[in-house]
Amino acid sequence: MDVYFPLSKRSRNSASGERFEQKKPSIEVLPDECLFEIFRWLRGGRERSSCACVSKRWLILVSNICKYEIRDNNITQALNPKDESTNKKGGSVSEVEHNDVDSDGYFTRSLEGKKATDGGLAAIAIGTASRGGLGKLFIRGSNSWNRVTTVGLRAISCGCPSLRVLSLWNLSSIGDEGLCEIANGCHRLVTLDLCHCPAVTDKSLLAIAKGCPKLNDLTIESCANVGNEGLLALASCCPNLKSVSIKNCPLVGDQGVASLLSSASYSLTKLKLQALNITDEMFSVIGHYGKSVTDLSLTSLPNVSDNGFWIMGNSKGLQKLKSFTIASCLGLTDRGLEAVGKGCVNLKQFYLFKCDLLSDKGLVSFAKVAGSLESLQLEDCHRITQIGLFCSLLNCSAKLKVISLVNCLGVVDLTTGLPPVSPCESLQSLSIRNCPGFSNSSLAVLGKLCPQLQHVELRRLHGITDAGFLQLLESCNAGLVKVNLKDCINLSDKAVCRLTNLHRWTLETLNLDGCKISDASLFAIAENCRLLGDLDVSKCAITDSGIAALAHSDLINVQILSVSGCSMVPDKSLPSLRNLGKTLLGLNLQQCKAISRSAIDLLVQQLWRCNILF
Repeated sequence: MDVYFPLSKRSRNSASGERFEQKKPSIEVLPDECLFEIFRWLRGGRERSSCACVSKRWLILVSNICKYEIRDNNITQALNPKDESTNKKGGSVSEVEHNDVDSDGYFTRSLEGKKATDGGLAAIAIGTASRGGLGKLFIRGSNSWNRVTTVGLRAISCGCPSLRVLSLWNLSSIGDEGLCEIANGCHRLVTLDLCHCPAVTDKSLLAIAKGCPKLNDLTIESCANVGNEGLLALASCCPNLKSVSIKNCPLVGDQGVASLLSSASYSLTKLKLQALNITDEMFSVIGHYGKSVTDLSLTSLPNVSDNGFWIMGNSKGLQKLKSFTIASCLGLTDRGLEAVGKGCVNLKQFYLFKCDLLSDKGLVSFAKVAGSLESLQLEDCHRITQIGLFCSLLNCSAKLKVISLVNCLGVVDLTTGLPPVSPCESLQSLSIRNCPGFSNSSLAVLGKLCPQLQHVELRRLHGITDAGFLQLLESCNAGLVKVNLKDCINLSDKAVCRLTNLHRWTLETLNLDGCKISDASLFAIAENCRLLGDLDVSKCAITDSGIAALAHSDLINVQILSVSGCSMVPDKSLPSLRNLGKTLLGLNLQQCKAISRSAIDLLVQQLWRCNILF
């Protein structure tokens, strides 16, 4: 394109003697339309990148040139025949940053906080366009900084047609216009994540549905203006949805979610619904059309009653369901839980959280009919007692391997023991956390019921003492591998010494954080635990003598060691810690007030391969 500028005139003086200079002509005087046409003739990615570095205006203009708009100019190629070979030489832009290329050969980019701007997106669009393309883009805004607008998303739309994954978090400045740009240019999009984008409405989902028919993973969270209309459009245009997660969207109801389920009944495998205005009718749809669902999560659904769970279970449609989470659903009762157990015949993992109406009766009935159950987790279910726990173990399937109780205040010790019963031979992992009524007698019963335990977690159980724990140890025939006794303040050296003696050949992980132990426990560990790799003795009364015993032991090879909050570990223990550094990969010295900063600095230099927290 020929551009004419008049000849520059000589400088001249005014009547007052002031000197004026004729300004030199600048390309900046051209309007955006003319610059856009000029930039279209830039054939190589190197030239476009160089122009984009001139100014923010040029950056935005170059980034808005779509691939099909670039002129295939033979004259430019003839004038610069070395363009392609230059890009192939060592040290070129095309040969850097291989570490952020995914398995498909596309780049992954992430912008967070103040880096999330339109200019940043434009630079990404230009930088990746000539080097294989952008595959994944994650943008995280902040409450105080929102500089991503339609301009930035338009640049991605024009320069990144290969985009497959887009995640937008906390972006109040992004609205329908920006997502419409994505829909118009990124037709290969398969994953869309919208979180805290209040300006996004159903119009955006309508555009995405039409422009991105390959979409198979959808997440919408806290988008107050998204409702049923957008979901209906996705249901009609995106029949291959595999994963859907909708959370805290008040305009979403039965109609929208039902349309997604019915249209993708043979492809949808993962469904998560939380804090929505759906009713029992929606649960009927889940029961009938969730034929391929393997992972289901239902949380905080206040309008769903026990009838909804009963209908869903008796619909017999969730035959492939393997993992099920029910949290804060106050309508669930014993009747609904039993129906779920009968209808989900292949259920393996079940998690119940804050289900206040559930009692021992419902839990036992569920355990009887859930024949494939492998893992059962109960949290904040306060009507569940010791009777429900023990009877569930007696009536569970032969496949149950994991059981966990967290903060269940109804669990208190039995006044009478259980009659002789056959043990639950399949259970391998037991976790009891923050259940203040759980103490020695309950632990003794569990030891008899579960003789094949390998993983034991007893946290914040102040009623557990050495006497009860010893009974559990002697009942575990398989050999304990992982033991977590954090904040069991009434367990002492006696329990630890017995543990290391009975399970010396299997113990790999031991957490004694907050227990009433001393160097005697470390002496026992050093003498017995050949396989121990992870040891936590934080907030314990150990000294440099105990650390020295570990360091001089020829048996153990500890890789992770935590002595956080051990106030009696001084600088004197530095040689022992250095000796342990031959195998250590992680060392926690936080809040060790007796160790000086100079000693820690020296240790950091000497144990350069070890990650040290201080």
